[in-house]
Amino acid sequence: MLRIEALLGNNDVMAISEALRKIEIGGLTVTKVRGRGKRPPAQLHAAKGSAIFQPQFSEKYVIVAIIPESKEDEVINIIKTKGTVGKIFVSPILRAIDIATGHEGEETI
Repeated sequence: MLRIEALLGNNDVMAISEALRKIEIGGLTVTKVRGRGKRPPAQLHAAKGSAIFQPQFSEKYVIVAIIPESKEDEVINIIKTKGTVGKIFVSPILRAIDIATGHEGEETI
């Protein structure tokens, strides 16, 4: 099993979620976070006047999915094609346990 974590600079969550559902990746965790990357966040007008504010952090979205290794390339390709900007991280899962049933391994996903 693998943990796929995609940090997205734009809100491409729904497009990615729908595409993953089509290949039977059902479980996703989506989080809205604030952070900074290489690109500075968009400037904001601070008040009615002409003052411009450059925020330190911008809104980002994080999608986390635990998937079977056999679907790694397919999931990465979907995120790359449906996402517009961001990063994808892939990590191995050493052990997974379903608390309610006690099942272990790929049965938990």
